[in-house]
Amino acid sequence: MGVYLVTWDLNRHRSNYADARQRLIDHMSRYPHIKDPGLDSVWFVQSTGTADALDADIRRHMDTNDRLMVTKLVNGQHQGWLNPAVWDWLNAHI
Repeated sequence: MGVYLVTWDLNRHRSNYADARQRLIDHMSRYPHIKDPGLDSVWFVQSTGTADALDADIRRHMDTNDRLMVTKLVNGQHQGWLNPAVWDWLNAHI
């Protein structure tokens, strides 16, 4: 099982932005995850699949004007300034 950094941005010009955003959040929430309160569209997601599989699953809930990046975190190969609870979760899952 891996932990992936998932960052996304939905096109705000769509007429149903709020609904589309909530559907995406609901869908992504089915994965074990944590997010830093200061990073709105950045999630750390745990999955048994590959980055390609996670990307394909999430992208089913997005339009072609939206953006998505999925990258697997590697133990000892990440650094940043995050909420301590996020670091605790990451260190326990990576």
